[in-house]
Amino acid sequence: MKNILLIAIMVLGITSLSAQEKGKVRVGLDLGYAFATDGGGALVSLEPKYNLTDNSNVGLRIGLAAYVRNIESDINVDASVNSNVLATYDYYFNKGNSSTSPFLGAGLGIYSLASLKSDSFIYDEIDTGTEFGGMIRGGVELGKLRLALEYNIVPKTDFPLGKSVKNSYLGASIGFYLGGGKWK
Repeated sequence: MKNILLIAIMVLGITSLSAQEKGKVRVGLDLGYAFATDGGGALVSLEPKYNLTDNSNVGLRIGLAAYVRNIESDINVDASVNSNVLATYDYYFNKGNSSTSPFLGAGLGIYSLASLKSDSFIYDEIDTGTEFGGMIRGGVELGKLRLALEYNIVPKTDFPLGKSVKNSYLGASIGFYLGGGKWK
């Protein structure tokens, strides 16, 4: 009986927390796939946000993406790992009468990059650096579930001997958030 009561309280608590409210704080966690030119990998981000209005918020996204591209054989590798910290803004197209809310957002910040370019056993190089970049995104929130597409705009890494690695990528993610209040 205690377990059924506990489950009922948890379900009521989750369903009553349907979205966001002005002045509230929310925290999101997203996991997904990074689509890079001729390859891909994984992405993850944690994003605390403050609700400016009932339909907009600002946040700080802390993310990581790792992807591999252009694998012509097991000897040739083109890979990147980047971590990022971005100031973000999201606007929600919700009139307050539904827990489904489409959104658009953007972010600007710093990307810390580590890129590897390997051609046979003759040319191997790892380059690291920090670049200023941006991100645009859109998606939908269904209750506390978040589905999003984002495009991260990051400058390419140039290696000696004319080689370069593209660091921009498209990401598709699914996540959830905690807090934020209710749609009014």
